[in-house]
Amino acid sequence: MSRIGKKPIPLPKGVTVKIEGDTVAVQGPKGKLDTHLPAGIKVQQQDGTLLAIRENDSQAAVHGLARALVNNAVEGVTRGWTRDLEIVGIGYRAEMKGKNTVVFSLGYSHLIEYPLPVGIEATVDPKQTKLSVTGIDRQKVGQVAAEMRSLRPPDPYKNKGVRYAGERLKKKVGKTGAK
Repeated sequence: MSRIGKKPIPLPKGVTVKIEGDTVAVQGPKGKLDTHLPAGIKVQQQDGTLLAIRENDSQAAVHGLARALVNNAVEGVTRGWTRDLEIVGIGYRAEMKGKNTVVFSLGYSHLIEYPLPVGIEATVDPKQTKLSVTGIDRQKVGQVAAEMRSLRPPDPYKNKGVRYAGERLKKKVGKTGAK
């Protein structure tokens, strides 16, 4: 049995859930999200909670996944999701251009403009070295943060580049001098 799949999903106040076939529509104070369920998984609403139920044991592999996806949607419309990035390196920085474009200066000969997708917001701190990506869809927030990190991943020798906040990096030893 899936331990995660068996856990009920508590519904906070102000969250409404509409179940239509294999789609669960969750609406809350921050917005509305639709979650597609894998085949053989059903979601039932019981006294203020949601339960993910599988038809038989052949869906055991996706039981916990389906429950986690619905739970992420419920949490997204109530609290939202945030991913923080740090920019390390001399002259490396980011700034907002308008409301939905982030401009990066990452040591290349040109600036990199990153347009934000719909439903995603970004804020840059005054020092221009910390960036926060927020939104209600966890997958979209993580994807945008990963794409921003991939513009200049951390260098293994000097650890310069764009990294997640709190990410621990292994620093490689450089060349040694001749004897």
